[in-house]
Amino acid sequence: MILQKIALLNYKNFDSIDFEFDPKINCFVGHNGVGKTNVLDAIYHLSFGKSYFNPITTQNIKHDTDFFVVEGKYLKAEREEKILVSAKRGQKKIIKRNGKPYEKFSEHIGFLPLVIISPADRDLIIEGSDTRRKFMDGVISQGDSAYLTSLINYNKVLSQRNSLLKYFAANHTFNQDTIDIYNAQLHEYGTLIFEKRKQFLEAFTPIFLKRHQSISNSKETVHLRYRSQLEEAPLLNLLQDNITKDKMSQYTNFGIHKDDLIFEIDGHPIKKFGSQGQQKSYLIALKLGQFDFIKQQSNVNPILLLDDIFDKLDEQRVSQIMKLVNEEKFGQLFISDTHADRTEAVIKKVHQSYKLFKL
Repeated sequence: MILQKIALLNYKNFDSIDFEFDPKINCFVGHNGVGKTNVLDAIYHLSFGKSYFNPITTQNIKHDTDFFVVEGKYLKAEREEKILVSAKRGQKKIIKRNGKPYEKFSEHIGFLPLVIISPADRDLIIEGSDTRRKFMDGVISQGDSAYLTSLINYNKVLSQRNSLLKYFAANHTFNQDTIDIYNAQLHEYGTLIFEKRKQFLEAFTPIFLKRHQSISNSKETVHLRYRSQLEEAPLLNLLQDNITKDKMSQYTNFGIHKDDLIFEIDGHPIKKFGSQGQQKSYLIALKLGQFDFIKQQSNVNPILLLDDIFDKLDEQRVSQIMKLVNEEKFGQLFISDTHADRTEAVIKKVHQSYKLFKL
């Protein structure tokens, strides 16, 4: 799968700009603030229908304009595919494939597999469990549309149940039959999600560990564990047994929306006990593991976006990433960097075709 062209109109800092890409390596270089990361984010937008860095749609529209359009032309399985994402203030976002709008955005997820490695990935370590669940869900969803549907349905029912708990508290009332309906639905969707997350971790963890050993030269022992309340009891039981707590807090306290991924180094939380370098190695192994896993599941080379990594990583880690480029399994790569000379020097070692865009 190759992204051949992209056109941006009123997207972030760009008025109107077009790019034609090399099938292997594409580098965007220039000073901070010129829009290098914004081009990568536009490519991400085409795969996921949203920004990686700012999911609020209107904030991706250029100041003093009313809409944005991002259009990409791909070659996939020897077929030309055109994807268009557009948004207008006060209106619903539109995603089109070959001129035909998607009824549900979720139908598009996984069609254009993509992995991004960015300094913003540090949020996976320092932020709360919600960020790590989104990572896990994002990897699984790219290859499993039924999982994504279950997740959307679960979140919808969860929101309805929470609204009902607030209604009960505000009106000093309670209806067990209505709660039972929501409990049954959460149990159905939640159990399926729980099982698929377990299966994912079983398959993903060895891939992640192999990548980490390669990046760290096997100097550290790391672990990746899945933690869920559903390991204690079936979700239906948890919901029924804790209704008093839910009524008091006006919130659903048990379910897969409380799941977490535990990142450890030498048996301790990497957030507290890992150095910056160790944390970076862990995150890159996660993302390269994601690349390997998605390729394994889809038989398609995901597009790989490397945002500002030469500024943030030491030479050893950069060289480990560039090794991926020299493997036959490698697909198309997009890089942003502040130093054209540095980028070109690294790329020339790879012996692949490339294009350099100076912004």
